[in-house]
Amino acid sequence: ISHKIETIFDGAKDEQRGLTAWEKKLLGIQSIQMYDNIHVEELYDAYCIQRRLRDGASKMVAAFNSATGSKEARESLSEANKGYRECTEHMCSLESELESQMGEFHVKMKGLAGFARLCAGDQYEVLMRYGRQRWRLRGRVEVSNKQMWDSEEYIFLPLVTELLSIKVTELKSLANHVVVGTVSCEMLDLFCPLPQTLAVDINDLGTVKLNLEVTWRY
Repeated sequence: ISHKIETIFDGAKDEQRGLTAWEKKLLGIQSIQMYDNIHVEELYDAYCIQRRLRDGASKMVAAFNSATGSKEARESLSEANKGYRECTEHMCSLESELESQMGEFHVKMKGLAGFARLCAGDQYEVLMRYGRQRWRLRGRVEVSNKQMWDSEEYIFLPLVTELLSIKVTELKSLANHVVVGTVSCEMLDLFCPLPQTLAVDINDLGTVKLNLEVTWRY
């Protein structure tokens, strides 16, 4: 890996002759991105290896748990549990390092859409949960059908194993709230250099949709 990185930077130095200042800067950025990509791939490969090892340790724990209670079985079970814990700790460390290299999701609220469902005066609350990160916002449908929200944009830090959970609630009165629907979304497809518009079905019939614009920034 180190030889590959040195080759990348040596080639970049040779090609810089005759380039403009902007082109040299761009070439430097591209070289850094190549290094970052290699580092992320290494982290992901190591994470996958630890996950397979932990799966194997989990199967061993299950097997020894069902075995007879001999001294050898108890010792083997203890070793299997130790291996499972070590793999889990290593995975958590790799997850943290990997997530620090994954950039940010910039999410913009574009409003709710409904077929004869949204009326002037209706008030809604949208709660998005992504691991420990939360974005709670409230909005109102105006007479002109324009929607006013108390928050329009939020930044989520990407996570390796979590889904984005979305809950939409209609606020009818102080003591009367009606849950319109709850849905979970996979974030993997959002690692894209261009902004993406999402229309998420909130209820089973698909009569209420939440429109979001998501931009991934590395």
